[in-house]
Amino acid sequence: MTSSDDREATRTPPVPADERPTQPPGRGEAVAAPTGPLRRTGHALTDLGRKRKANEDAFFVDDALGLYVVADGMGGHAAGEVASREAVDTLYGMVKRGIGSLTDRIESPSHPDTRAACRLMESAVQAATYFVYSIAEIDRAMSGMGTTISALLVRGDYAITAQVGDSRIYRIIGRGVEQLTEDHTLIAWQLKQGLITPQEAAKSPHRNVITRAVGNREYVQVDTGCVKLTPGARFLLCSDGLHGYLRDDDIPNVLGTGGPEAVRRFVDLANERGGKDNITAVLVEID
Repeated sequence: MTSSDDREATRTPPVPADERPTQPPGRGEAVAAPTGPLRRTGHALTDLGRKRKANEDAFFVDDALGLYVVADGMGGHAAGEVASREAVDTLYGMVKRGIGSLTDRIESPSHPDTRAACRLMESAVQAATYFVYSIAEIDRAMSGMGTTISALLVRGDYAITAQVGDSRIYRIIGRGVEQLTEDHTLIAWQLKQGLITPQEAAKSPHRNVITRAVGNREYVQVDTGCVKLTPGARFLLCSDGLHGYLRDDDIPNVLGTGGPEAVRRFVDLANERGGKDNITAVLVEID
């Protein structure tokens, strides 16, 4: 188990110049998506918060590719920054190289390309895990570093999710809010097993202990999922520096401000309520 108490993060994951999408990732601006029945538009923002000295969150937004990622690094001496940045870069590279083998449209959860897209996302996260682990093996100063990853790939009429750690992906339709990902934390496991109550969880000293991370071992179990897209749906990817302060009914209210203003409001809300960690929000609008 890995504690996230020492997390740090990077504001924008650098991508090699020859592999960058039309608009540089991590700027909170949308890239024109290909023409299709459903348009996806991403907005993103990251912030240091009020307590941290460095920001070791990383994010990625590419509407043309349909890929959105949030990573929350951990490890002292800037190791968390390295872990989150390298993990996001590796995942992006793997998806970019592999997506050409998929059709442009995924039409059902049972479609062969749906399973292929899930395998692609899982393989991309595994590649990131091995790469970050290898860096730590070579440079012992980076030993123990790791990162969460929450990733969303929009393809056709469906979105594929990939999850490791305690960052989150929410789907919002109207005022309905659904958490699509499971937190890989000791607290979440204890709640699932009925070992503690929600009230006990809220006061537990182990709230920041995560049970899965990218990079602290050479292999990690990756959760993948598939959800149907509907016009007007919104997806929020965020680090725990945001969702730790969020109530479900906050989310539709903030989304009502729309686009860049919404991600700014999410960051402001987390800071207003304490801002003890780095804060990252990626909003994906489906229209």
